[in-house]
Amino acid sequence: MKEEVNKLIIVIPIFNEVDGIVRIFPAFEEYINQSKFEVNLLLVNDGSTDNSLDEIRKAAAYYEHVDFISFEKNAGLSAAIRAGFEKSTSDWVGYIDADLQTDPMDFLKLEALIPDYDLVTGRREGRKDSAVKKMSSTFANWFRDSMLHDGVHDSGCPLKIMRRSTALGMPFFKGMHRFFPALTLIQGKKVIEIPVNHFPRITGKSKFNVWNRLLSPLLDTIALRWLKNRQVDYTITEISITSPKAGINE
Repeated sequence: MKEEVNKLIIVIPIFNEVDGIVRIFPAFEEYINQSKFEVNLLLVNDGSTDNSLDEIRKAAAYYEHVDFISFEKNAGLSAAIRAGFEKSTSDWVGYIDADLQTDPMDFLKLEALIPDYDLVTGRREGRKDSAVKKMSSTFANWFRDSMLHDGVHDSGCPLKIMRRSTALGMPFFKGMHRFFPALTLIQGKKVIEIPVNHFPRITGKSKFNVWNRLLSPLLDTIALRWLKNRQVDYTITEISITSPKAGINE
């Protein structure tokens, strides 16, 4: 019997995106209307120092399908995504960046493949980024796949749907958002990557530089390679655990 999926919570991390927050909700309207699921948006304010939190509060008060959580101070993208997944109440969770360089309508493509896969992730086609950003991303993806063999071309694409249990089963560390496919496969779960749209950034500024886009991910890849090689698989064939008897130690 095929698993029934009724609800999907999409996590949207936000750090100093005050000018772009108002664009999010009209961009999601058509997708929410066409989705076969009950879709809710969970905005995660990652310690913004502009007026992003004020705009988030207004949106949560106005839109029935919008909730939010807010950090005391900036903790980074991985922490924001993880916190959103932890606070979600659905079996399936999605993720998209607030800059809307990926298209909410492409969630329709992703949701068509669940629950046959534990993670459905996008691959940005015709990326509208700078040459330096594209070159560093291409090299990082090549290096990651060479070391981890996850078979994914665009691991960091900010458009994903996954089982919440799979997401919470991943080790948490700074930068983990770049390795969702590999961390899913390490659990013995199923991953598929499909093409999605990509647009130029309209508002806000990129939060990444050479260190956190290239050097840090390379070190994380090496650490994950070690973890992958050290994992231990086992299968229990029989179990007998005696429950405490009433009256004992009373």
